Amino acid sequence: MLDNLSSGRLENIASIGSAARFVEASVTDRAVLDPLVDEADAVFHLAATVGVYNIVRSPVETIANNINGTESVLEAACPRKRKVLIASTSEVYGKSTRAPFREDDDLLLGPTSKSRWSYAASKIIDEFLALAYWQERGVPALATRFFNTIGPRQTGRYGMVVPRFLTHALAGSNLPVHGTGEQSRSFTYVGDVVEWLCRLVELPDIAGKVFNLGNPSEITIRALADLVIEIAGSSSGIDLIPYEEAYEPGFEDIERRVPDIARIVALTGYSPRTSLREAIERTHNWMLAERIPT
Repeated sequence: MLDNLSSGRLENIASIGSAARFVEASVTDRAVLDPLVDEADAVFHLAATVGVYNIVRSPVETIANNINGTESVLEAACPRKRKVLIASTSEVYGKSTRAPFREDDDLLLGPTSKSRWSYAASKIIDEFLALAYWQERGVPALATRFFNTIGPRQTGRYGMVVPRFLTHALAGSNLPVHGTGEQSRSFTYVGDVVEWLCRLVELPDIAGKVFNLGNPSEITIRALADLVIEIAGSSSGIDLIPYEEAYEPGFEDIERRVPDIARIVALTGYSPRTSLREAIERTHNWMLAERIPT
């Protein structure tokens, strides 16, 4: 397990104990990465800059971290032909209005003058790199597009909406909903995502493919805020915050983001089993028990 802890905490993996070895370093540090890849049977590449706040404020770092990190992992895997599972994102679908999103749909991003699209563009390059390393150099790589993964231990510091809403609800302050709140998203419990990843990596003949990993049930952000308030038993209200106040002038959001998961379900025989309510309840209970500032 390799992580530079730029957005994580050692406490998050404390329960693992000696079941896994942790190394604090960046995936771009080849002196550290190469021997670890040599020991591994397969590589789960999850390292990236995360959160809309980071993306808007630090587009250079976002682009460099995502692309350079992925290239470093693929280069390390190349001589050993290790299977590499690249974590991508639903953000790559951009402003497409065709929903639910299918893996072979066209992708539609906004202009390069809007820095919020730099994350999606960098993850698209990550996917192209993964598929190119398979086609040209025989590295058995594949890409998985995550749709708003949630659960205990997630922080709201970088804009993740569920822990951010829970933090406000537990404090009794109003929940900040950006825009009209009518934009919809689908949220997937982390345990369901992990189950998919574990099943995928064991399957043969999946190199060069792309998979949506998400729960097709969708909810508006306004309704999500109401659900969080209910679960937390909070007296909080809701504040509608204009996008330009929350992020930057001209910020562009996506109205709907819901996956078609027929491909992953057919291949693995697994569908999401944790409802949104249950996922929020588990996250809420963890925050209460741990009293973790987010």
